[in-house]
Order: sequence, then C-alpha cells, then structure tokens
Amino acid sequence: MIERLAIADVWTYTPQRFSDARGWFYETYNDQRLAEALGGVKFVQDNQSMSRQVGTLRGMHFQKPPRAQDKLVRVVRGSVLDVAVDIRVGSSTRGRAVSALLSADNMKQIFVPKGFAHGFLTLEPDTEVCYKVSDYYSKDDERGIAWDDPAVAIDWGMPGNAISMAERDAQWPRIADLEPYFS
Repeated sequence: MIERLAIADVWTYTPQRFSDARGWFYETYNDQRLAEALGGVKFVQDNQSMSRQVGTLRGMHFQKPPRAQDKLVRVVRGSVLDVAVDIRVGSSTRGRAVSALLSADNMKQIFVPKGFAHGFLTLEPDTEVCYKVSDYYSKDDERGIAWDDPAVAIDWGMPGNAISMAERDAQWPRIADLEPYFS
C-alpha cells in the first residue's frame, strides 16, 4: 500500500505480509510493483546502518547534483522517526518537513526523492536501517542541512540534549544559507 505524505513527492509503502504458524514473509522490494510510484527510478546501491543508542540522529543529508540520490528506506530492527525536508528552490513546500514512523514491526518504508534532505532519529536501542539509493555515494557531493534549523522546525519528539550525532551533522548550514543545488 502506498500512502502519499503531506508533500506528495514523499510517500510511504507498506508491503503485504503473509503469515502462518511458521512466521511471516514479505517482499521488501519489487520493482514491478513499485514502478508507477517510482517513475523510472533505478536503485544502484544498498546501505545499512546500526545505531546502538536511542536518540541517535543520522542526518539531515543529501547529495548535490549531478550525484543526487533518491532513497527508499526501511527498518529491519528497532524503530526510527524518519524525516524528509524539501530543499528545492522554487518549490511551494521548500523548507517543510514530513515524517513517518518506520519500524521492523510495521514494515513501512519511505521514499525520499532527489531535492530533499533526509535523516532519522532512533527510537529503540540497536536499530538497523537499510536503504536503497539511486546513485553511488560521493563524498565530494555529500551535503546536509541543520537538524535543528528553527525555520524548518522539525519535531524530533525528544529534547535536543537527548540527541547524539556525528560532529559533521551538528555543523550543517541552515536552509536559508544553503546553496541552490536543486533549482
């Protein structure tokens, strides 16, 4: 099932789970089933992260053109608040954030297109996140925006002093100071 979020370019997908006495089965990804929603996006790399502590923030990241990435994100253990922020210049929703609760239990996935900064906050210990991307990682093209930019006003659901992150993630610029990568 596909559900469009408040910014329609970002959506969640919940695959059908088949259960019996042995357990359950579901397809984590099916290109044919998602073809219309993805609009021709092809994924080239899979990534996985594990965060030990509750309150670990990874974000708010993106890659600038020409190495911009679409992402399809899911949680395989634990849960996260997953957030996407529109950073497209001229977009009527620029600077707005949308979020979804992703967990191993709800199997929900989120699609984050190019032109959005992306991040997630862990809500359980030892949370593992897997995501597909449409272009390869490029250190030279990696960028981000401030996780606590008051103009964006992301509600992380916990106080800032309870959130831990990489030093570089604490130093990204505010959206107002961001170069116009996505015009």
